Amino acid sequence: MEWKKTLNLPQTDFPMKGKLPQREPEFLRFWESLKLYQKLNQREGPLFVLHDGPPYANGRIHMGTALNKVLKDIILKSRRMMGFRAPYVPGWDCHGLPIELNVERELGVRRGELPKNEIRQHCRAYAERFIHIQREEFRRLGVLGDWENPYLTMSPDYEATIAREFVRFLSSGQVYRRKKPVFWCTHCVTALAEAEVEYYDHRSPSVYVKFPLAKDALEALGLSEPAAVLIWTTTPWTLPANLAVALHPEFDYVLVRWPGEEPLLLAEGRLSALCAELSRDLPEILLRVDPRKLEGRHAQHPFYERESLFILADYVTLEAGTGCVHIAPGHGEEDYESGLRYGLEVYSPVDDTGHFLPDLPLFGGLKIWKANPRILDLLRKKGRLLFAEEITHSYPHCWRCKKPVIFRATEQWFISMEAKGLREKALRAIEEVRWIPRWGRERIRGMVEKRPDWCLSRQRAWGVPLTVFTCTSCGEILREEKYYAKVLSLFEKEGTDPWFERSAAELLPEGTRCPACGGTDFRKEEDILDVWFDSGVSFAAVLERRPELSFPADLYLEGSDQHRGWFQSSLLCAVGTRGKAPYKAVLTHGFVVDGQGRKMSKSLGNVIHPQDIIERYGAEILRLWVASEDYREDIRLSEEILRRLVEAYRKIRNTGRYLLGVLYDFDPERHLLSWEELPEFERYLLFRLGEVIRRVRRAYEEYEFHIAVQEIHRFCVVELSALSIDINRDRLYCEHPDSPRRRAAQTALYHALEALVRLAAPILSFTAEDLYQHFPFPRKTESVHLLSFPEVTWPDPGPEFAQRWEKLLSLRGEITRALEIARKDKDLIGNSLEAQVLARVPGDLQEFFTDPSWWAYFTIVSDFRLADQLPDPEEGEVLYRSEEFPGLEILVCRAPGAKCERCWQWREEVGRQEIPGLCGRCAEVVRRLREEGRLKEEA
Repeated sequence: MEWKKTLNLPQTDFPMKGKLPQREPEFLRFWESLKLYQKLNQREGPLFVLHDGPPYANGRIHMGTALNKVLKDIILKSRRMMGFRAPYVPGWDCHGLPIELNVERELGVRRGELPKNEIRQHCRAYAERFIHIQREEFRRLGVLGDWENPYLTMSPDYEATIAREFVRFLSSGQVYRRKKPVFWCTHCVTALAEAEVEYYDHRSPSVYVKFPLAKDALEALGLSEPAAVLIWTTTPWTLPANLAVALHPEFDYVLVRWPGEEPLLLAEGRLSALCAELSRDLPEILLRVDPRKLEGRHAQHPFYERESLFILADYVTLEAGTGCVHIAPGHGEEDYESGLRYGLEVYSPVDDTGHFLPDLPLFGGLKIWKANPRILDLLRKKGRLLFAEEITHSYPHCWRCKKPVIFRATEQWFISMEAKGLREKALRAIEEVRWIPRWGRERIRGMVEKRPDWCLSRQRAWGVPLTVFTCTSCGEILREEKYYAKVLSLFEKEGTDPWFERSAAELLPEGTRCPACGGTDFRKEEDILDVWFDSGVSFAAVLERRPELSFPADLYLEGSDQHRGWFQSSLLCAVGTRGKAPYKAVLTHGFVVDGQGRKMSKSLGNVIHPQDIIERYGAEILRLWVASEDYREDIRLSEEILRRLVEAYRKIRNTGRYLLGVLYDFDPERHLLSWEELPEFERYLLFRLGEVIRRVRRAYEEYEFHIAVQEIHRFCVVELSALSIDINRDRLYCEHPDSPRRRAAQTALYHALEALVRLAAPILSFTAEDLYQHFPFPRKTESVHLLSFPEVTWPDPGPEFAQRWEKLLSLRGEITRALEIARKDKDLIGNSLEAQVLARVPGDLQEFFTDPSWWAYFTIVSDFRLADQLPDPEEGEVLYRSEEFPGLEILVCRAPGAKCERCWQWREEVGRQEIPGLCGRCAEVVRRLREEGRLKEEA
């Protein structure tokens, strides 16, 4: 007889295979046909709202956006399995400069060559194209959501909300217009907010320039000979706009002279550093100067026939330069503030494209960067240049085009951080939010504390217009909301294109008059809003308008760079109009880097695309990578990491596949045993499973998905594969199918399969569904994602039980170690069933060895015996003395008898049974199977 035909083997036709790239789309279609998301969203339960930060509709998704979307999906799926109703409304950020620039490039036109609404039409089509591409890529990752009804910042209802929220700020007195220096990109030709600026190394000239003291300054210091104040700058192109020199009121200043040169004024605290930089000896100190004596006096401009005012300022430092700061109110935030205090003109002779204005003497029409060497040449000729060199330093760049930006004073619209206490309100709101990790609170707090007023206006076409009407007669701004009701209603129906097509008279309510002068002629603003305002008001456009959502959201989740981006703009927009933060908690993740921790870039050749991972391994491996890493730090990714993840995934999947196989004939309604009916080993397995359930659920609750993966993987590798499956293989395959011992083993494995499938579902969404759909027993619902997390329904055996099993496993480890030596070093046995174990057990351990036959089962040997004294080992046998348990001795010998052809155990009765080649147990099982008509095949 072929005895393997009588074994209770797993079903060999089990259809679950790997082939994730091919099979995952089948599950996407299954979920769609099931209307899974809609069913999840219709269930009862407390509401949990994760508000989606909109990715930009420009290009295909990359590893960062894939990481972000999968994290959100894991959170939402886990919350649903905790009993929450967790809708997911995805969104896209559609306006902005990158799309406009790409469209201009595709059309082959320059800025301003096409009418605004024509370029806007092309921009809208461009955004729609990439929304479709990205939507399919996100869905391919297994992300469940309302993909047919996303929110788009370019939809009419959303654009109307943007304009409405701006009008709220305008009417509350928090918006003002002023000529003020802002970050300006001469390449993109627009103002930038602080959040749109990144800092990179840049080569700049470092120059020390002499400003001759004017007559009033010389008199104030009692000087009869010429002298100069020494300033330092890395932007010589701003010198034409210089109007003042700032000194610190509390610093000590000195007038010094090197031999043969004119006296120079600088801070004493910078003198030694300056000498070292110039490679000069210390000069003679001629005079100590109180800076207050110079306030209101003047210096001569180094190359123009005008004077620069001496002012006092606390922001002057001794970290670099001379302690005497060149002030150009049109080209610096602090310079501007000082200019307001001292009544200086906000002078900026630079145009939108970074050229000096044509009427500027000496340098008119020159590009500012090209003017630098011309300015230095002029300073040398006039004897005003003390020293010049090139340095590398951190310098602001445009986050879109990566070109250096400038500070330039232009007429812009701002939200004031102080006018209505916005800064203080925001700082208070920050304290009421849960920040994950905790350092996020200090990060955003520091940014809000220091940020200047929010520059809202952008000089481009693709965006929502600054909906402002201004009286042409007196310059009065119409601030009351009643003036904008008509245009907001129009935006709701048609979007914001009409703003660029119709006159102010057509957009204003009939009969509108200026409240200041009674005028009837108004102009509309031509600038558009900062796109950070677009996404910052998403709480108003989405959370407050979608009936399935609510304000504030339970969670915002984005990359750590969004502390200065979306997290901050959302905070300011909500606090400014609602008085509170739009989120209860904020979770941040790091950036994707390569295996060596380097940023991914084309130049390094280390970029890994999500599409390549999906095509090669499947989205499941990408999801496992997201969950396996501690995403709060930068997340490493490399081919080696992917290979390790594939192995870990296979272990989990194959464990689940094996469990399905050995449960092929298990019916929980008829075969499930109670806790009291289970042997001790199965109770231990359930005890450990209970610990895993509690730890994994806690990990999901605390957003620590790497702990969930570790627990699931460890349980599959250790408790299931290395213990339960290995130890119980004999009972599962060789016992009578209805044997209580076999049903006990299946009971424990049934609980394990049921729990693991649910616990893994938020992360391994495709695999968990695959396992669930192939359950050999009735399923509770249509999809694994409609289930809840498992509960621990069996008793807690208590700490003594846990301590006992800790000791039993340690003892088993010692016996296994002895068997391994016999297998490897002595070549005594091929596998453990060929062994007989004789154990000498010290008195303090005897309570654990009351049943030798159980130890034979537990250590997977054919025979286990206890002895008061072990015989001397014969040739090839192994005598092992435990160091962990003094007095425990283990002798490994060849098992007596012959090998049973069915169970492979060595028994002395083999050959003496009615059925040749079988042991007594197997012969009895085969006899019963024949009697029951369940033995299908005989020799």
